[in-house]
Amino acid sequence: MRLNHVPDDGGGGGPTPQGDLVVTQQDLAAIGDAAFTLHQRLDTDGDHAKASTYEAAGSLKKDFALGGALSTVADAWNTQVNTLLEACAHISNHLDYTQNAHAEGEHWIATQLKYEQLDKGFEERAQH
Repeated sequence: MRLNHVPDDGGGGGPTPQGDLVVTQQDLAAIGDAAFTLHQRLDTDGDHAKASTYEAAGSLKKDFALGGALSTVADAWNTQVNTLLEACAHISNHLDYTQNAHAEGEHWIATQLKYEQLDKGFEERAQH
């Protein structure tokens, strides 16, 4: 995968670097795998205190204002965990898609080059 850079328009911090950013399939796979692993762990570990926190909040609500506050904190925690889970899933899925799309593109390019070489070979033979 190659990303084009913005042409140097005289502004910014110095000369334009030579070359483009290159990301290998192994890089994409490693990032996707890390996002998937983080999703799995967060899905499990993010819920460890959920039941006990809500139980404590419910018990404390009767006699203390802390119960309501604890319930609010637990709700906020669950919202944040779910947001992170969605982000990890999005990253993992997007990189899987990118990796597959890139592989399909590579296959198409390789196939086209073979056909062009084959056609060129026929054209050269026809001229002689």
